[in-house]
Amino acid sequence: MSRPALKPERLHHVAIICADYERSKAFYTKILGLPVLAETWRPEKQSWKLDLAVGNDTAIELFSFPSPPPRPSYPEACGLRHLAFAVADLDAAHRSLTDAGVAAEPIRLDALTGKRFFFFADPDDLPLEIYAL
Repeated sequence: MSRPALKPERLHHVAIICADYERSKAFYTKILGLPVLAETWRPEKQSWKLDLAVGNDTAIELFSFPSPPPRPSYPEACGLRHLAFAVADLDAAHRSLTDAGVAAEPIRLDALTGKRFFFFADPDDLPLEIYAL
């Protein structure tokens, strides 16, 4: 069998559209601690684009647009379900979020992998997961 012509090597970035740019920027940089790579105002779209580093190889592109429609979360809609971030100290991550006033679900155990994880949401109700390395 021949190798497919397209074989992605890694995830490059995830794009997120937010309703309140300053609120989401503060959440991702101050609460999650993601470093800013670049911040660009795009006047033709009346839109900010914030590039955030996730580890060494992946980024989040945070976009603002005037009056974006709300994200359907409940019941879950077809498409991207959630983003998961891996951390070395799951308990410290859970404490950090709850200390910052973020509602985080209790820590659970993944029955398939034996790893611990929990869910929470960003300011626009995008489901996020923290997963133990």
